[in-house]
Amino acid sequence: ITANQYPDHSTISRFRKDNESHLKKLFLEILRLCAEAGLVKLGKVSLDGTKIKANASLAANRTLKHLEQEIDKMLSEAAAKDAEEDNAFGADKRGDEMPEELRNRESRINRLKACKERLEYEKAQAIQTQQDKIDRRETKKEATGKKPRGRKPKSPEDAENKDAKANVTDPDSRIMKTRNGYVQGLNAQAVVTEQQVIVAEDVTQQENDKRQLHPMLEQTESNRKTVGIKEKTGVALADAGYCSDTNIENISPAGPECIIATKKDWKQRQAIREADPPRGRIPEKLSLRERMERKLLTKRGRTLYKKRGQIVEPVFGQIKTCRGILKFMRRGFEACAQEWKLICATHNLLKL
Repeated sequence: ITANQYPDHSTISRFRKDNESHLKKLFLEILRLCAEAGLVKLGKVSLDGTKIKANASLAANRTLKHLEQEIDKMLSEAAAKDAEEDNAFGADKRGDEMPEELRNRESRINRLKACKERLEYEKAQAIQTQQDKIDRRETKKEATGKKPRGRKPKSPEDAENKDAKANVTDPDSRIMKTRNGYVQGLNAQAVVTEQQVIVAEDVTQQENDKRQLHPMLEQTESNRKTVGIKEKTGVALADAGYCSDTNIENISPAGPECIIATKKDWKQRQAIREADPPRGRIPEKLSLRERMERKLLTKRGRTLYKKRGQIVEPVFGQIKTCRGILKFMRRGFEACAQEWKLICATHNLLKL
């Protein structure tokens, strides 16, 4: 492919950008090779997410008020420059090509406007949600003739998050909390087999993992069928980041058995070490979350959950520490999603 040449980084970047549609298929093709080599066994899989830095700085975040001021300033400067050029060269003429710094400024104002639109949308959503809450409270009050219990909801204007920020370098990235503090980045997801082969991957802008459980398991099943793996997923292991009443309620009897931690990982491990395994029939009055907690404390549940970290966490270590992939090189949600797909595909290729 390279004809014994050393391609420049920009050549590689253009190739990757121009061939995105082909790179999308690459992950499945390599997964198929791994399956044919006997590396993909779906008896137990582990699901987890890791925060990967964006090609943007935390310092590049702006509030809605700051964005409005910066946009107004840039537009007024642009209007002044237009008037100056019209006086010098005539209406609608520049006299030469626009300087590079002004071209960059045009792209910057587009990013600023994208950030402003996102924050305005989130503000409108917060106000509407709060107004709906107030309306429901008033309807209940009229229907019952009694004042509803609990604290009176805030006004819609007070419900908006005035400190909300968007990043002007990469508006699609988000502020993510990690063990080592906050980073500007995205949440990368992976479903991994015991052989540390990634069978499903995705990227999300959501900081927590709660909404990723079922979409990732569905993608695992879809990929399994696409590459022709006959064995179905047996057990899916996940930490407390994926635990919610909705997720537990929506576990399909036809899908894999899910074992999801109900507490933070260190608390779950401590409970498994200290609590005696439950015996006898399952009490009828237990909630779904309590049933999941009971399952984790059984001998079988303990044995299976111990494998969760052993399966998925080394994969993130191999990608981040061994391969040095600590941040995305491209900007924009779709570009980062394709980059993560390529990272996961090459991880599987190295396993093969």
